[in-house]
Amino acid sequence: MTLRQSLTGITCPIVTPFDETGAVDERALGDLLEYLLAGDIDGLFPCGTTGEFASLSRDERRRVTELTVEQADSEVPVLAGAAATSVDDVLTAIEDAAAVGADAAVVTPPYFHTANAPAGNQRFFETVADESSLPLLLYNIPACTGQEIAPETVAALASRDDVLGLKDSSGDLEYFLETMRRTADTDADSDFLMLQGYDALLVPALRMGADGGVNALSNVAPEAYADLYETATGGRGAALQTAVTDLFDACGEYGFAPATKTALEYHGVLPSDAVRPPLVSVPDDGRAAIGRAVDSLVQSED
Repeated sequence: MTLRQSLTGITCPIVTPFDETGAVDERALGDLLEYLLAGDIDGLFPCGTTGEFASLSRDERRRVTELTVEQADSEVPVLAGAAATSVDDVLTAIEDAAAVGADAAVVTPPYFHTANAPAGNQRFFETVADESSLPLLLYNIPACTGQEIAPETVAALASRDDVLGLKDSSGDLEYFLETMRRTADTDADSDFLMLQGYDALLVPALRMGADGGVNALSNVAPEAYADLYETATGGRGAALQTAVTDLFDACGEYGFAPATKTALEYHGVLPSDAVRPPLVSVPDDGRAAIGRAVDSLVQSED
């Protein structure tokens, strides 16, 4: 099975657990990875947005990726987050990930200093890909980067063997479908991956031909997401999507890293929902809402 084939399905952008001192909790991370692998997750994505990569040091990012690779043990692919604002910093993150055995790197467009034209982002990605020792997954998350990856840019990059596909967390289904159409209309290999990163749109995207998802809440209920992927075109898929959306809405209010950690603590997977500044933990009233949503999602699996 090729790497692209392995990534059809659900990839989990894993949270980074912290202990009471604020350090990375390696034991809790191991427990989380064991839980995800037992839940039939198809891929693991450390050091992404939900993993609070921007609050981790370089050494911490490398160590979290290393632990993920070790626990995955070639059972599922590991896609390491490599977002940064300069080509050199992206390549450094990729080199670190490759050194510990990651299978691919996930790269956003530069943030803060954004491109002044779509051609700028294309040049950025092409320069990274030319020098990268790992294949790339493009990551569209305009709420965090201040810009989208234009559909024509994705289509231009899709013809490269070293660009696996796109994770789209824009929440814009029209953008997703337009990008899927444009990549299909190019000379790109037909297995260019279109992965939905916005949990509330997972079933609609799958029904329209998406290859899978990269979804934060698969941390909490990996089996439900695996089931949702398998049954997306049927009635059970719609019921699971409703349960996922309830939890997704709760997470949207409090932030995905804090809320996902709260859901994992409530579900008994993590010992703590601690986050690093500038994030703050979910308040008590939010914890109750997230707990109810977790219960609803878990019950929908039965």
